[in-house]
Amino acid sequence: MSEQHAISRFGAVELEDMPEDLRERIGAIAEKSGFVPNVFRALARRPAELRAFLDYHDALMERSDGLSKAERELIVVATSGANHCTYCVVAHGAILRVRTKDPEIADRVATNPWGVELSPRERAIVDLALLIATDSAALTEAELDDARAAGLSDDEIWDIGAITALFAMSNRLAHLTALRPNPEFFLMGRLPRG
Repeated sequence: MSEQHAISRFGAVELEDMPEDLRERIGAIAEKSGFVPNVFRALARRPAELRAFLDYHDALMERSDGLSKAERELIVVATSGANHCTYCVVAHGAILRVRTKDPEIADRVATNPWGVELSPRERAIVDLALLIATDSAALTEAELDDARAAGLSDDEIWDIGAITALFAMSNRLAHLTALRPNPEFFLMGRLPRG
């Protein structure tokens, strides 16, 4: 099996073969991280969809107000664990470890997001995200009131729902493509940077 087919059951696109705008955008990510995340190589088969995914991802995950970047990653790891998405747990677990400087948090959150010990604010974030990820039709004003009582604003509650929804889609695409995490993700945030 070639490396290209190991990334995704639908193959992958190398950075140099992507349209120029995507090559520049993904190239900047690769320059910062030291590698091209496999999700981009897999989704680049359909450039218009990759552009839309990146735009919505960045609108939600790169905001500087409301939820912290670590809290945003906490949502991704908790809901991706609940959705059994290996790629997103591994990739975003790495980012969560880096953002929190805690080498254990991602494993604890991904394996048991309902029981992991968290601050009251983090617990409220994770509980709401898990309800939306696993049984969104059961969401009532009571759960929103609980989130507000934990100090979350309506904009933060919206972000929790939107991040959960975006990564539910991402989780399903990772399942469809049998997306393999990059080896680099496994050690990120576990060992001091050399």
